[in-house]
Amino acid sequence: MNERIGVIGLGRMGWALAARFASQGALVQGWTRSGVDSEQAAAAGFEGVGEMRDLVAASDVLVLSLFNDDAARDVLTQLSTLDLTSKLIVETSTVSPTVVRDLLASIERAGGALLDAPISGGPDMVEAGTVGMFVGGKDADVARFLPVAALASDKVAHVGPLGAGASAKIVNNMVLTGMWEVLSEALETGAGLGLGMDTMLGFLEKSPAASPAFLQRMPIIKGESDAVGFSVSGIAKDAALMVATSQELDREAIALKAALARYETMIGADLGGQDLSTVLPHSVNAVMNK
Repeated sequence: MNERIGVIGLGRMGWALAARFASQGALVQGWTRSGVDSEQAAAAGFEGVGEMRDLVAASDVLVLSLFNDDAARDVLTQLSTLDLTSKLIVETSTVSPTVVRDLLASIERAGGALLDAPISGGPDMVEAGTVGMFVGGKDADVARFLPVAALASDKVAHVGPLGAGASAKIVNNMVLTGMWEVLSEALETGAGLGLGMDTMLGFLEKSPAASPAFLQRMPIIKGESDAVGFSVSGIAKDAALMVATSQELDREAIALKAALARYETMIGADLGGQDLSTVLPHSVNAVMNK
């Protein structure tokens, strides 16, 4: 790996990306606006940098892992004021397609190239190198990025021009979020009919309704693990983006609105840090305790 990688944004996903890239032999630096603990970064295999401009100067490929549209716009705008000659910027966050499209001209004027490559999967899958990536951008830029992407992903799909990656991620997450909402409603109905949680999980995990995402989180759903692959707060943030995007296209997004309301209720109960799949036992318990 000849490309020097700089990771901007060191939350759970960004940290996992930096550590994974480093573990695969890449030279990696990381920066986040709240500051980096250099000892913790070194223990994870990468170098923490105090100033974003220093990270940019020392990197060939800049991988962004940020919380939302506002954070992505802010960082991309800051990057566009720096010398980006021959640098490839890759936005991996779950954001609106308009974010990268709006900033493309500014990035190109600064000498850089821009891709969107949102990730499907959580930090645990990053660490295992098994996340998916939906990539949008020019063919040459995608070809340059593929060796970097392969360090963390075994499922990279070039889905179209810039913004197509973000669009594909929204579609993918709409399906997954809708699945969790339908599962919640189904289990609530079953509980109301007198079926126990263990009984329902027992037949569902052997049925055609058992998706890989559902089966993967079964230990969490059953209360056998308190692992957090993707949090309630995280899926609520993504659901809000999906609802807003759907409404811009004059779509009602009924299932997504219901899912968002359900997750916001959990956040209000101080459960935002739990894994998103805990919505299932939470929903059933609410019925049983009525």
